[in-house]
Amino acid sequence: MRTPIAAAAAALALAGLAACSSETSSGADGDAADKKITVAATDTECAVGTAELPAGTSTFTVTNNGSKVTEFYVYAAGDRVMGEVENIVPGLTRDMVVELPPGLYETACKPGMIGKGIRNPLKVTGEHRPLTQDAQLAAAVAGYKRYVKSQSDTLLVKTKEFAEAVKAGDIDKAKRLFPVARTYWERIEPVAEIFGDLDPAIDARENDVAEGEEWTGFHRIEKDLWVDKDISGDGPLADKLMTDVTTIVEKANATELSPVQLANGAKELLDEVATGKITGEEDRYSHTDLWDFDANLQGSKAAVQALRPVLEERAPDLVKTLDAKFAAAEQALERHRSGDGWRLHTELSKDDLRLLSDAINALAEPISKVAAVVAK
Repeated sequence: MRTPIAAAAAALALAGLAACSSETSSGADGDAADKKITVAATDTECAVGTAELPAGTSTFTVTNNGSKVTEFYVYAAGDRVMGEVENIVPGLTRDMVVELPPGLYETACKPGMIGKGIRNPLKVTGEHRPLTQDAQLAAAVAGYKRYVKSQSDTLLVKTKEFAEAVKAGDIDKAKRLFPVARTYWERIEPVAEIFGDLDPAIDARENDVAEGEEWTGFHRIEKDLWVDKDISGDGPLADKLMTDVTTIVEKANATELSPVQLANGAKELLDEVATGKITGEEDRYSHTDLWDFDANLQGSKAAVQALRPVLEERAPDLVKTLDAKFAAAEQALERHRSGDGWRLHTELSKDDLRLLSDAINALAEPISKVAAVVAK
């Protein structure tokens, strides 16, 4: 969940994404394009074009007519996220392709990107032929789950090291381990975000937290490390972080994924870069945003790589474009490597940030087309 602490910068970073969103809508074909549902979001309303739709893939076209940055979700029981689109700035329209089996769901708009949101019931009926009945798509999901397993295994190890340093009161060691542990978290965040309140418990910033709720997780400890310079009372926070990460890793490795979720996840990770890492919002106390930038980029690439055989068969020109744009984004980031890590966000000039933003926006445009290709 992302809060617009740097709204003006985020809006600029998303300008390129707005164009690719509309292209996704107009360029999509097949099943997803046949079932487009309009969503008109304001600061007080979430007007969804239908309360019932047939099972399969559908495209929600979300327009923010309000004054606050918003998000749109489709939830299954227990607030399991079936699809989401974040950081919809006022005046912007974004598309979200989602695969829904028959069942009862809820849609939600979240003006201000906090809280439970403005919800509506959604009923999905009829026969459902899962996309994974296609052997190539099933193989793509299996391959991506192996990637998630490898990253989540290391996430557990590195989070434990970080938590132990916090509990020992070793500020210098905890600072060194903070961006390392978060690297593995950021690579698999689209899967982690599926599970209700666990993601904000682990990754929320202070102003992501609704009034009356407790702020926990990586960024709460980050503030204590870099701003307060006192982690003497953070033992319970470290224990909770470890417990939450362990729970979410278990859930992530057990969950069934739709191929569309891989495509959406690749796009979501780039949106994270465009609205958080570029602006410095993500790691606002440590300024270690480029570690997260790199992790998001690599996580996005892993999702696309899993889908590559399908994309090569259905959209070979798109694959060539993706390869070129990924290489350009990686090259733009590589200029800022420092030792085994990266330069701090505060060390980058406005021109540096602009070039990085341009590279990510150029990559986001073709990635926005992947979900529609997968949903054909």
